[in-house]
Amino acid sequence: MTEKKPFWETKKLFEMTNGEWESLCDGCAKCCLNKLEDADTGYISYTNVACHQLDIESCKCRNYSDRETYVPDCIKLTVSKLESLSWLPRTCAYRLLYEQKTLYPWHPLISGDKESVEKSGISVKGRIISENNNIDLEEHIVDWPNE
Repeated sequence: MTEKKPFWETKKLFEMTNGEWESLCDGCAKCCLNKLEDADTGYISYTNVACHQLDIESCKCRNYSDRETYVPDCIKLTVSKLESLSWLPRTCAYRLLYEQKTLYPWHPLISGDKESVEKSGISVKGRIISENNNIDLEEHIVDWPNE
């Protein structure tokens, strides 16, 4: 008997249900961090400063379903936007599948463990601060593992 392949190996991104699409997110929270882009080179620098809507203890958005109301420039990730989002982490499942690569073994869909992202050191949990008006982002540039 042949084993059924998981949906992310058989479906194109645009064919996925909303539930399948949402399950691709590993919860690392790197997309919710402030980033700086060099105007001359386009190089993206990550910071350890999270959007004020990110609960830094759980690495979950406080108002996910209504996040664009609270953060007007929050980008709702869609298939059509993937090509232009060069700042997505190299470990991001959306980016990996868009680039026709495989998910990492620590991804919860592979490991079956929601804590595997944190255990692997990919999550930013415990290593970030929340944004406020007094933060100079250039003083908070960091290098994350696998970036």
